[in-house]
Amino acid sequence: MNQRTELTRRELLETAAVASGTIACGVPGLAGEPEAKAGLPQVKPEELGIDPKRLQVAYDLMEKWTTGKDAPVPGGAILVGRNGKAVTPKFFGRQGPEADAGPIRRDAMFYMASVTKPIIYMGGMLLVERGLLNLNDTVTRYIPEFTGGNKEEMQVLHLFTHTSGLPDELPNNAELRRQQAPLKKFVESSIKAELLFRPGTKFSYQSTGTILVAEIIQRLSGKSIREFVQHEIIEPLGLKSTGLGSQGFAAERLVRTTVPEYQKDQKGDWNSTYWREFGSPAGGLFSTPEDYAVICALMLNGGKLGGVRLLSPATVRMMTSNRMDDLPDLPESVRRTQPWGLGWRLNHLGTPDSWSDLLDRRVFGHTGSAGNVVWMDPQTQGFCIVLTNYLRARAPWRLVHLSNAIAAAFE
Repeated sequence: MNQRTELTRRELLETAAVASGTIACGVPGLAGEPEAKAGLPQVKPEELGIDPKRLQVAYDLMEKWTTGKDAPVPGGAILVGRNGKAVTPKFFGRQGPEADAGPIRRDAMFYMASVTKPIIYMGGMLLVERGLLNLNDTVTRYIPEFTGGNKEEMQVLHLFTHTSGLPDELPNNAELRRQQAPLKKFVESSIKAELLFRPGTKFSYQSTGTILVAEIIQRLSGKSIREFVQHEIIEPLGLKSTGLGSQGFAAERLVRTTVPEYQKDQKGDWNSTYWREFGSPAGGLFSTPEDYAVICALMLNGGKLGGVRLLSPATVRMMTSNRMDDLPDLPESVRRTQPWGLGWRLNHLGTPDSWSDLLDRRVFGHTGSAGNVVWMDPQTQGFCIVLTNYLRARAPWRLVHLSNAIAAAFE
C-alpha cells in the first residue's frame, strides 16, 4: 500500500495545509454557512497575474444576467485561479429558479451535471495505474455479458473518448427515473443498449459509456462507485463539500437548477430527492467552486497537490492530450476539430462547442447541461470555474461570453 492510502484524512489535510501556507477548516454545521472553507489559498487577482478590471467584465456580465425576477440566469458563481491559488469566488443571483427564491448561499453546492464525468474517468485511471485495467482491452473482458452487435470490438478506450457508438441517454431513461430505479438498472440497460455505429469510427457523446466505466470500477474494486469516489478521490483531497450524490449535506445548501421540459412533472427531475441522492456517474456530483478548484489545481500540477500525489504525471499527460489520434478508423476532421483526452475534453475550436475564442486546443475541461463550464490552461497554469443553474442548452453562448472575458484577464 502506498503512502497516500496509508495516511489518515487528517494527516493529508494537515500536509496540504502546511504546503500551501493555509489551515484547512471544516464546515461547522449542516444548516449554517461555513466560517472558513478548505481549499486553495485565496489571493487578489493581481497577485496571480490576472487583470482585475478585465475579470470584472465577467463579473458584470453575470451580475446583469442574474439581476431581477425575470433574469435569464437564476444564479451562479465564478472562481478563477492560477498556480495552485484562487481568487475569492463571486456569487450571483438566487439559490433556485423560482421567482421568490432566496439569495444564493455562500456555501452553495451546485449540481455539476456532466462535469461529474471526469471524476469517474479519473477513478478509472487510478485502476490503470494499479495494473488492474487496460484501456486497449475489450469491454467484454471486464463485462463478459456485453456482447452482440459489434460490442465485442469495443475497447475501454472508446468509453473514455466517446467513440464507443453507445447512445448518450438510454431509450428507457425517463421510465427508469419515473420508477426511481437504482444504478443497477441503469447499468443493465447500458449493457443491453444497441450501438449507433461501429466502435472507434465516429464521435458521439455518450453518458451510457460513463455508466459502464463506473460499472467496471465497481467490479474491479469491489466497491460501489460512490464509495470508490469518496475514498479514493474526495477524501484524499480533503474535499468537504463534494459528493457523488447529496447524502450527508444540508438540503438548503443544494442549488436548485432549471430543469429541461422533458423532466417537468416527473418524479426523477434534477431537483428531486431521488435524483440528488442517486449520484449518477454520468452526472450526479455536487460540489462548490472552492472544492472543484482543488481538482483543477491538481490536474495542472501533474496529479499532485500539497503532500498528496493522487495521479502520476504520465496519467495526467494522457488524460489531457488528444487521444483521438490513437484511433485509426476515426475521420481526420473529427480528430482535428473535436479532440478528447481520457475523460477530459479539449477545447473544440471552430465548432459551436468551443469554450472560448481565446483558448487554444490544449485547454482541457468539461461542460455540464445544468449551466456549468470548467477549463484549465496548461500554458498559463490558469483555470476557470463557472457554475450556474440556468440550463445551458437554452443559451450556450452565455458560457462562451464569460469564458472570453475570463481568458482575456490572464496576463
